[in-house]
Amino acid sequence: MFDPSRDEVRRFFCEAWRKQREAAPLTPLEAIAADWILAHPEYHEDLASLDSALAAEYPVEGGRSNPFLHLAMHLSISEQLQIDQPPGIRAAHDALARRLDSPHEAAHRIMDCLGETIWRAQRERTAPDAEAYLDCIRRKAG
Repeated sequence: MFDPSRDEVRRFFCEAWRKQREAAPLTPLEAIAADWILAHPEYHEDLASLDSALAAEYPVEGGRSNPFLHLAMHLSISEQLQIDQPPGIRAAHDALARRLDSPHEAAHRIMDCLGETIWRAQRERTAPDAEAYLDCIRRKAG
């Protein structure tokens, strides 16, 4: 999933959730996604119907976060941690998880840093700054 469309992302998460509920075999990536879905019961209803998921809108002014964006960021961070890319993210995550006594809450704090890093790169029309990303995570762990 290097550049999936909005609908492809939604199909992926809905399918992972369907397979999880039916105890069907999951791909390794689907298994990681299913773990994050299980950690977010508030999103289960959003993932229950593919047709509803494809039609749903999550405007900022609606006051509700987009469950697909949230889960996709969890998945991205999980992949970054698995391969320690950018180098040092695993150690920064582990320090933050220890400080917060929660790997899940650490992932949410890292999500803030990831969102800021992506926003800056888009605004400045540059590649994401890996060092600024890691510094942000380290500050949260400090």
